[in-house]
Parts: sequence; structure tokens; C-alpha cells
Amino acid sequence: MVHEILPVGPLRCNCSVIGDETSREAMVIDPGDDIQEVMAIVRRHGLTVKQIVITHAHIDHVGGAMKMRQATGAPILLNQSDYALLKMLDAQAAWVGMRSPGPVEIDQSLNEGDQLRAGSLEASVLHTPGHTEGSVCLYFAAERKLIAGDTLFAGSIGRTDLPGGSMDKILSSLHTRVLALPDDTVVVPGHGPLTTIGQERAVNPFLKL
Repeated sequence: MVHEILPVGPLRCNCSVIGDETSREAMVIDPGDDIQEVMAIVRRHGLTVKQIVITHAHIDHVGGAMKMRQATGAPILLNQSDYALLKMLDAQAAWVGMRSPGPVEIDQSLNEGDQLRAGSLEASVLHTPGHTEGSVCLYFAAERKLIAGDTLFAGSIGRTDLPGGSMDKILSSLHTRVLALPDDTVVVPGHGPLTTIGQERAVNPFLKL
């Protein structure tokens, strides 16, 4: 498995480039910005991007998606519950002092239980509302790896005070979906350092029952 993580944009969103070492098929997750640098990783590994996956529709995760689609021809995937939030990118840009990327077009909705593939790599879509209504995580079972978006961080969880956020929903998503994964699962949060499910179960104050 090729997996490079590049913090992009002013909010340092963790963009993942994940590729199959045999077929060279790949997916790019959360290309929020700095698309030239993301594409440099794609080219260095000789990858063909088959899909652009957005964990949720906040500007720091989706801002570069259209440029990524233009560069690769790959479709953009996002859970439909975040389509309304996607229409607020101009307002989101004003909140964080960024330039609006303009309209972002979604090619396919991501739904609970969907299977995404890049060559022999397979990820299951977990719908984990709470940070936003349409937040999703991607679980690569064979590799014991979770791309968590802004649902779970090392020592913390996603904020719930923005439109579409709900503390009750994010705690439910974490306890029923995320903590059901094996303790040795490596977690790639939307921002900040990697962690594991076991580590967060042991020390994350938000996950104490």
C-alpha cells in the first residue's frame, strides 16, 4: 500500500494519497488545497487516481477537489447529507479568512456500507454524523487503517458547534461505529498526528463512557 499524508492549506488538513502498488490505481482523500503538491506525490508513485473522496464538506477538506478532478478526471465523492453545507463554501471561506474555491460539483454520493476500491485495496464507508451531518470515515480492514476525517483526533474529537454539528450524534458515531474497530487500527485524523483506536479508547477524555 502506498500511503502518503500531506497537510494542505492554511488549516493543515491531512490529505491522503492511497495507492495499490501493483495496479497503481489510487484514491485521494480530502484534497483541501495545494493540489500541485498532491499531484507531485501522485506522479512520483506513477499512480492513476480513480476517485476523489471527501470526508465532509468543510472548505479545508473540499477546497481543492475541483482542481483535483481537473488534473485527474476522477469523480468526486461526498455523502449527500453534506450537500447543503457544500453550498455554503462562500460563507465558510469568510469564517476562516480563506478565498472561496467556487462551486464544487459532486459526482457520486458516499453511503454507509459502500465499498471503495483502488486496485486490490478496499475501504468500507462508515457514515459518522456529528461533526457534520454527512461526515464519513474510510476503513481499510486488511490494512487496519481508518481515515477518520474530523470525527476523531489524537486526544480529541471533531467540533460540533458549526452548522450540521451535534455532540450527541458524534458521540454515538464514535461509540457505535469507530470504537467497534480493532484496537490496533491506525487512525489518520483530518488534522494533526496519527493515533490508534486502542490509544484513544484508553486516553481520549471524550470517549469515556
